[in-house]
Amino acid sequence: MKSIFTYSFIIFSVLSFYLVNPQSVNSQNFDNWKTDLSKKSIDLETLVSGGPPKDGIPSIDNPEFVRFDESDKWIADEEPVIAFQHEGISRAYPLQIMIWHEIVNDWFNNTPVLVTFCPLCYSAIVFDRRIDGEVHDFGVSGFLRHSDMIMFDRKTESLWQQFTGEAVVGEYTGIDLKVLPSQIISYEQFKDAYPDGKVLSKDTGHDRPYGQNPYTGYDDVDNTPFLMGEIEDDRLKPMEKVIGVRTGDLQKAYPYSVTKGETVINDTVGDEPIAIFHVEGARSALDAAEISNSRADGSTGAFSRVINGQTLEFDYRSGEIRDLQTESVWDISGKAVSGELEGEQLEPLIFGDYFAFAWLVFWPETELYEN
Repeated sequence: MKSIFTYSFIIFSVLSFYLVNPQSVNSQNFDNWKTDLSKKSIDLETLVSGGPPKDGIPSIDNPEFVRFDESDKWIADEEPVIAFQHEGISRAYPLQIMIWHEIVNDWFNNTPVLVTFCPLCYSAIVFDRRIDGEVHDFGVSGFLRHSDMIMFDRKTESLWQQFTGEAVVGEYTGIDLKVLPSQIISYEQFKDAYPDGKVLSKDTGHDRPYGQNPYTGYDDVDNTPFLMGEIEDDRLKPMEKVIGVRTGDLQKAYPYSVTKGETVINDTVGDEPIAIFHVEGARSALDAAEISNSRADGSTGAFSRVINGQTLEFDYRSGEIRDLQTESVWDISGKAVSGELEGEQLEPLIFGDYFAFAWLVFWPETELYEN
């Protein structure tokens, strides 16, 4: 197996070259593609080559999953995972694996699911991978736009913006994939919240130094986003993390610099009463060379505050999230773990943890929360 130093040298050599010499994309870049370039909603020149070619970052198309007694051997309690539950099935996708593959084509019973992570935007987003009822497999194109991964479907090779789930070039231009609620929490929090859950296996069929971060030091609030170009929205530092929430046609961003201090926020977006949680838990995946040694960022959640027709208000006391109405205790997954409402589950919102530059460029009309 190649060492992390070899992989890091290769990746950062590529990143450094393209940062100095950004390669805009034109029709010649698609000589080996079957993409219908006559259909597009963006200028091809807004795409840049990220370095690796099509499928140079290999998706995981036949994922295997293991129980906790196996994953305990190679993942630390505070390592970040994408937690996703659907149709009674709970799975964790460790960022130590996702950082090397970025896409997992998965199934949850009869639901085909696309689990994605773009390290350059810190965007973990889960989609339903059906288009007009037809199941599609996706891969990593090697192109970037606004520093965000461009995906492609293997049937038409249309190009899809990972951050929004929208097809921007090709036959499917204008179609949006359905986003499914997910969150980044720590491995330990996942085990506590989903005791019957399973974890994506390291047996991916690829030779990668899982657990190591090839983007060492990228997650720094004073850093510059990779191949982003001019940043027009200066309301936040580009590399500050935000909790970005989407409800209906509205978007709102909650800066980590605020949420870390407040821990629990009761808010309303449009007509929707929502709660933002930001508690201790997960480490960053893009800080130290070894993810388990990275900076503690905490874990976040965003939920509707309405349950069984009642609107709750939450606060944080003695290390616990409680609602003021019943004094029930809630965990980071939005589940009541003790008290009058024990066993109840808050409805999760479509949200995520992102670098501010990415959220602001894709959702420029977003409102920013101020304490």
